[in-house]
Amino acid sequence: MTTPSQWFESAERASGAWESEPEFSSFGRLWRVFMTARVATAGVLVVLQAVIHALGNSSNRWPVAVCIAYLCATLAVRLWARPRPPGRTFDAQWLSTIGVDVIVFSLLEFLQLGGINYTPLFALPVLLSSILGPILLAFGTAASVTLLLLGDAWWTSLQTVGDFNARFLQAGLSGSGFFLVALLANQLALRLAREEQRAKASQSAARMQTQVNELVIEALADGVLVVDINGVVRSANPASRRLLFMRKAIRNAPFMLATESAWQPLADLMHQTFATQSPQDADIRLEFPARSARRLHVRTRLAASQNGTHESLCVMFLEDLREMEARVRTEKMAAMGRMSAAVAHEIRNPLAAISQANALLEEDLQDAGHRQLTALVSQNAQRLAKIVDEVLNISRAQEQAPAPQTTILMLDDTVAHIATDWARQTGASERLRLTLNAAQASVWFEAEHLRRLMVNLLDNALRYASVSAHSMEVATRVLTGGEVRLAVWSDGQPLEATVETHLFEPFFSSESRSSGLGLYICRELCERYGALIGYQRVTRHATEGNEFFVIFKPAPQSPGSHRLSFDTMPA
Repeated sequence: MTTPSQWFESAERASGAWESEPEFSSFGRLWRVFMTARVATAGVLVVLQAVIHALGNSSNRWPVAVCIAYLCATLAVRLWARPRPPGRTFDAQWLSTIGVDVIVFSLLEFLQLGGINYTPLFALPVLLSSILGPILLAFGTAASVTLLLLGDAWWTSLQTVGDFNARFLQAGLSGSGFFLVALLANQLALRLAREEQRAKASQSAARMQTQVNELVIEALADGVLVVDINGVVRSANPASRRLLFMRKAIRNAPFMLATESAWQPLADLMHQTFATQSPQDADIRLEFPARSARRLHVRTRLAASQNGTHESLCVMFLEDLREMEARVRTEKMAAMGRMSAAVAHEIRNPLAAISQANALLEEDLQDAGHRQLTALVSQNAQRLAKIVDEVLNISRAQEQAPAPQTTILMLDDTVAHIATDWARQTGASERLRLTLNAAQASVWFEAEHLRRLMVNLLDNALRYASVSAHSMEVATRVLTGGEVRLAVWSDGQPLEATVETHLFEPFFSSESRSSGLGLYICRELCERYGALIGYQRVTRHATEGNEFFVIFKPAPQSPGSHRLSFDTMPA
């Protein structure tokens, strides 16, 4: 059978609160209570025996000596003994407590010769064994007490003459009562121990759940505020502090929503939630002095008490409307990209058939007007084929894993080769200037991917550059941190703010004849190799213009990689 002390021990371990020293456990606390009760009982007995001896009611000094020895024993155990949960059998610890109690109380009962009834004192060792020990120890203690009472009645019957039936009956009834006390106390202790175990297990689960909730709320991208009816913010996660531009002085809850005038819309929404006792959903605008306004989508939920035992709280969920709109736009673009890739696959074969048929038709035409029409068909077919290839290239780039870093390019040699080829093909040699200052720099990049990246940037620069000499420039240089920078500059007009915001988004273009995929492909290629692409308005050679730059990671030579220059590039 499980002992109460074992229940206490398992409860402490289940809650994670069991210490190496038993005094910190529930069993240790009960043990100290009983040991203190033994000291108090011994003290009372010493005082009682001293009073009896002083009044001359007894000349026997043995009871006083026994009580003093009992007081010393109980004090020694209380001060220096270490509580240890009992096992199923008797041990030295229990002999020094229960055994001492039974022996001392029996001696007092015997030495007084019936002067004072010490029988009620036996309840202390019986309760001690019942609550802190197994049921067998409790019943054994009750049985020993009963036998001692019956033995005392028998010994008294031998010393005096008279009717001793009442004394034997009293000893039997007292023994039966001790058995009953032992059983009830042991069962009550077991039940209390089980309840304590369940309570501590529930507390442990609640603490764990609270920690999980706090971790989840801290990691949420959306802001979370917990506000009471007085406008006091009880809790605010990092995302909410960022959205509300909180100052360092009020970064930690609690604080008042009225601290900042810009937060008044939040306070109004909170008051409306408490007034209507219903959740609210609204878009609000926070006006911060010396800062740009912030638009938020706010949802409120009421954490109300079901039985009125605690106050109600308003939980506010904050989302940045700009981020929401960006996510929606990204999802739309992704869906459009998938659809476009599917459409491009379907267009490719009919387009090839149209181009082939147009070429065959052009061979048989003699009329200049007809040949002009076939040339127009060929030109637009090529344009459509280019758009189809760009759409399919985006789909392939998105499906591919990050590029393995095995190919190293000598940047200046490669850039010079690509730029020269492009200028010769487009007839823009007089308009393009090369300023290459990274002769020994190498980067991680596939040669063909770098060609596509540069051709897209150069085509874009040519579209907006003037016809003057050196209206475009390709420049390279090594940055302080070891990164390598490639820039393509042109003297075009400044971009509108709306165009600049969406430069690298797919299918976005300021021209009706452009697919809007060139810069998006450039960004996808850069991300594959860990490079960074960006745009800025800068002045070069006293002329202001538009610059697209790419910052590459440096690539030291390693045994598993091979170095490419313009001589080894694919044609």
